[in-house]
Amino acid sequence: MAFLQPAEEPRTGSSRVSPGSAGWGCGQAADIRDLFRDRRVPAKPLWWFHPKVLWASRNDRIAHWITDPTDYERGRWVRARLAAGVDPELTVGAYAEEDQVSFLVLGDTGEGDSSQYHVVRPMLARSEGISFTYLVSDIIYPAGDVLDYEDKLFRPYQRLPGPIYAVPGNHDWYDGLHGFMTLLCDADPDLRPPADQELSRWRRWLLAVLWRRVSSRKRQEQLQRMRDVREGLRPARSEQPAPYFSIELKELLLVGIDTGIRGELDAEQGQWLRKVSAAPKDKILVTGKPLVVNARRKDIRIDGIPETVRDIVDDPAHRYIATIGGDTHNYQRYPVVHDDGRVLQHLVTGAGGAYTKATHIIPRATVEECGCDEADFRCYPLRGDSLATYSILFDRRFGFRRGRFVVPRQQAPAVMAERLGGGLEPTRETDRGATVSPKARRAARVVHPLSARTGPLYRFFSEFLDWDTPDPPLFKSFLRIDVRPGELEIKCCSATGCAEHESDPPLEDHVRGTRTGEGRWSWREFPPAEVRPTGETSR
Repeated sequence: MAFLQPAEEPRTGSSRVSPGSAGWGCGQAADIRDLFRDRRVPAKPLWWFHPKVLWASRNDRIAHWITDPTDYERGRWVRARLAAGVDPELTVGAYAEEDQVSFLVLGDTGEGDSSQYHVVRPMLARSEGISFTYLVSDIIYPAGDVLDYEDKLFRPYQRLPGPIYAVPGNHDWYDGLHGFMTLLCDADPDLRPPADQELSRWRRWLLAVLWRRVSSRKRQEQLQRMRDVREGLRPARSEQPAPYFSIELKELLLVGIDTGIRGELDAEQGQWLRKVSAAPKDKILVTGKPLVVNARRKDIRIDGIPETVRDIVDDPAHRYIATIGGDTHNYQRYPVVHDDGRVLQHLVTGAGGAYTKATHIIPRATVEECGCDEADFRCYPLRGDSLATYSILFDRRFGFRRGRFVVPRQQAPAVMAERLGGGLEPTRETDRGATVSPKARRAARVVHPLSARTGPLYRFFSEFLDWDTPDPPLFKSFLRIDVRPGELEIKCCSATGCAEHESDPPLEDHVRGTRTGEGRWSWREFPPAEVRPTGETSR
């Protein structure tokens, strides 16, 4: 079964209104060959279970099983940057006096294949008036190699206006953060303090034998050629002081943290976070690991400090109004209401270029588990669209393309509504009242349990099927954030892979915040929440 099918209906609004806006029934896929070097589109996407990819990413297992030098190495990088004369507060102040600042945010970008490049033109279509772009987590796959930056950062984003800032993800740390610090922070590895970390003899030996090292110095001459691809990136390299830093806006403070390989903060960074969080300004946290994801609260430990990142963010004295995290390759939003009435918007924006992570595995959102109920939870792709697409991919790999495991797009939302229970209905009005066939139920009984939280393929389901098909729908996304006096607007725009959506990407989610006090904002969703049918869900 092919993804490209005859158009079902005019494509208007978002996928919550029209299946056509999700990319279903797309008549023509976007042609992105001209975006690649010499028009050479990679023949195969990055496959996560290829032996070379697994070996290049081996530092992840070493950090979890043997020893993790990330915190120590981060300290060396930061001390070198401070010695080089960057702002001791690690703050970018270039936008502090501007009344209005707009910027793009996207996460988990750097696969370097068509899944990343399909996001480029929709981003350019929504880039008018932006001051900068912010990348969240995993800038370069699979291992943050400095030599991969040309095709996975400089070339795809060469036309974006303004600087590019970023917080690293675990994959960026697999080369000791050399590529990130050299090309985004303009750091010189030779100026770091000498390495003298105290480790046991057997740990030193294992690191010496197994730990992935940075690319050969003999090839560093390519760096200048990479930088020349995107001249506008040079200000970003000279302004971003460290892997964790803040950007001061007139209305807000953007606080970016580096969660390393294991999703933790070292003590030095924790002290910095506590200090910057005490500043008398409303704040947004940008983090490689989200604090609410897959309808569950998460947390980030800080070494040597009893507080966690969640403790700091939830403290009303610190005036956080939102968090934005990457790592999970889809879009999610949770408006979490605190006991004192404050609403914190927790967003996941990890669908900027890597394979799309299934959303049909996300359980029903509840106040007890994630801080908001299902009616207020938003995700992209919708769970039904996720189940339908992954059933096609599953059928291709295990069903010999005979359709045995396919859950039809028109029936998948109803299947998911049944599985979530509680009288929920599909989001799209056109999907309500659909009759689920016995064949679709049988297919769902195979595909959904395998990918659900208790299934044998749950952890690697999305990676194994690798949603990088060249045909729409692709379900990639990015954010545009507009900050004005007393107002904040967050828009989630999609990249479907359809030619017609390249210059006019659908608007998947749209919220506007209005300041009502210090650290207190009133949020309104568009279309307004009060006109949504009760019991609606992200089906």
